[in-house]
Amino acid sequence: MPPAPRGPLALPDDAPGGRSPTSRPRPAGRQQRTASRRPDVDAVVDCAVYVDGRRQGPVAPEDALRVATEAGGFVWLGLFAPTEAELGAIAQQYDLHPLAVEDAVYAHQRPKLDRYDDALFMVLKTTTYVEHEELTPNSEVVGTGEVMVFLGGHYVITVRHGEHGELNELRHRLEDQPDLLCQGPAAVLYAIADLVVDTFVEVAGAVEEDVDELEASVFSSERTDDIPRLYQLKRELLQLRRAVSPLEVPLQKLADRQMDVVPEAMRSYFGDVLDHAIRVRDQVSSLDELLTSILQASLARTSLADNEDTRKISAWAGIIAVPTAIAGIYGMNFRYMPELDWRFGYPLVLLVIAVICGILYRGFKRNNWL
Repeated sequence: MPPAPRGPLALPDDAPGGRSPTSRPRPAGRQQRTASRRPDVDAVVDCAVYVDGRRQGPVAPEDALRVATEAGGFVWLGLFAPTEAELGAIAQQYDLHPLAVEDAVYAHQRPKLDRYDDALFMVLKTTTYVEHEELTPNSEVVGTGEVMVFLGGHYVITVRHGEHGELNELRHRLEDQPDLLCQGPAAVLYAIADLVVDTFVEVAGAVEEDVDELEASVFSSERTDDIPRLYQLKRELLQLRRAVSPLEVPLQKLADRQMDVVPEAMRSYFGDVLDHAIRVRDQVSSLDELLTSILQASLARTSLADNEDTRKISAWAGIIAVPTAIAGIYGMNFRYMPELDWRFGYPLVLLVIAVICGILYRGFKRNNWL
């Protein structure tokens, strides 16, 4: 079987999760996620049955599982930001675990892989690079979303949250690879994980350009205040790190452990995705360390600039202190003071002030205080 291409697979608009009527009550303080979907848009993005790697004719979502089971294939049901009610009916039909369904409804989960009897539930964080003309202290750099995947013997349900990470193009690409789809629902999970990790690579590369721009700004000859921008980019990079780092453990399980719904032939595919995820994790860690170093350099440069300003102010204050002291002495209005009645007293005092100030200025200049 030819290996699946490593090009960017487009993320599908699917993913299910339903909340079973028997699921536990919502924990106190946990609010339902507001879906970014218009009320007039159906949660079901696409529904198709695949037999021997080929998409079958149109099938209604309520009949898809029965058709797939009878034909020995599997159904791929794609959902976008479904409500609790919309997922409830699907959860009953596919016998989805209520805890997994609850996670799919309310989202905001860490990347993970849960096993419920003979089914799997996987959460993946999707990311996108937010284009901006100039990085500011308030710029959004990394946008995040989520894709949840329910995996069973004859079904794969994908639930997507967020405005990016559509899976329609991915579905079309997979339909052009029937040999891969013959491996069953696990092939879809692999393709989604592969796409998510490939997106991480693209986002990390774009963020690296921002880091390079800030590094050049910090070490430029112009005096700039880059600390707020550095801190903001470091916070945005943390969003990417939270999406990448936890994904290593789920991929490790899929690559190493034997699971009924993951054919042996697919484990090497997940191992390949794991290798890419580890490389991205290392790249993100390196960028974070580099940002820390640049931030420290920026703080040091700011402190050095402040010290230079302080030295200049101190030097000028020392120079100005000379005429101030002499003028203060002659301003005390004593009757008997030297040179008060001397014809050349006034120009001599001015000459003395000029000479002393000149000597001080030359000394400060030689020591780089001015």
